[in-house]
Amino acid sequence: MPNTTRREFFRKTTALAAAVSLSAGVSIAADSSPKAKQKILLPIGDATETLDTFYPLFRLTEAGYEVVVCGPEARKYHTVLHEVPPDSSIPWDITQERPGYFIQATAAFRDIKPEDFCSIFTPGGRAPEYLRYDKDLVRLFRHFHETKKPIASVCHGIELLTAGDCIRGKKVTAVPKCKLDAEQGGATYINEPVVRDGNVISCQGYADYPVLFVQYMKMLDEAKR
Repeated sequence: MPNTTRREFFRKTTALAAAVSLSAGVSIAADSSPKAKQKILLPIGDATETLDTFYPLFRLTEAGYEVVVCGPEARKYHTVLHEVPPDSSIPWDITQERPGYFIQATAAFRDIKPEDFCSIFTPGGRAPEYLRYDKDLVRLFRHFHETKKPIASVCHGIELLTAGDCIRGKKVTAVPKCKLDAEQGGATYINEPVVRDGNVISCQGYADYPVLFVQYMKMLDEAKR
């Protein structure tokens, strides 16, 4: 793809993602209208994984949920692409990181009222490594754990569930290199693509989303009853 065309493609894609995100996060306050959409939190930071993040944003918005993208601050963030290169002249033991699209967070963690949300979806990437130290984000995870609302996690997102003490005594999965993170959170690591235990559903990577989302959407429906 020529550079000019690629830049235009990135510009349009970023604008579309920002528009969806902005429309989803116009208001953080609860809407008492009978027609109000249910809200789902999507916590991100710099180096959130591109597919981990954009797929749930679009999929859940398509299903009629209001997805609020939130971060340490309400600003634009860098996403990254993670994969093991199949054609590297020198083999990689772990994933390589490359820049992805930008994504707009419309709310800061400290301003979120978790009681206004029905679920939280946790992307992976490198962001959870430092987001787990954010006390406001940990507070949000504690709410979803204590109220037993659906919590979804992919890949390195398990680090945030551990920080929020959401998985103690549960069975979970994550990318295999995060097995220790899960166990340090008091969970039993299961080396399977998708694992659900109560209100927590987890998967190893975005390639498992077709299976994860069938179950996660059922969890959201069950929570409405």
